[in-house]
Amino acid sequence: MSSPRTTPTSPSSPNRTGGRADRVAIRLVIYRVAAYTTGVMLLVLTTYVVLQLMELGHLLPSGYSQRLRWSGIVHGWLYVGYLIATFSLGMSVRWRPARIMLVALAGTIPLMSFVAERSVTREMRDTKAGAS
Repeated sequence: MSSPRTTPTSPSSPNRTGGRADRVAIRLVIYRVAAYTTGVMLLVLTTYVVLQLMELGHLLPSGYSQRLRWSGIVHGWLYVGYLIATFSLGMSVRWRPARIMLVALAGTIPLMSFVAERSVTREMRDTKAGAS
């Protein structure tokens, strides 16, 4: 009798070592990219709003803010990606729903997505170092 064959997806396969840790690491990278891009676009959107207010107050000639009017749509779509990345990472590391919500809301406050990203990355790296 021969032993049962192992496939790449079977639990005893040598290719499956560290599978969960690899998935969390990939999700962390995706989250970090989403956090940075969302944060940058939120800063561009904030600049657009400030320029519009300055035009309304006659501090700038009209037309300056129109060059950035696309930033709201781009930030909105990037924020959807940020929400998906946050939810995916949060579920994979079993965050409480309140934590997922707080990290997700960081994408709506200028500069907070950068702060949340640093906090999450530090926590993930500390958890990884403690598990090793």
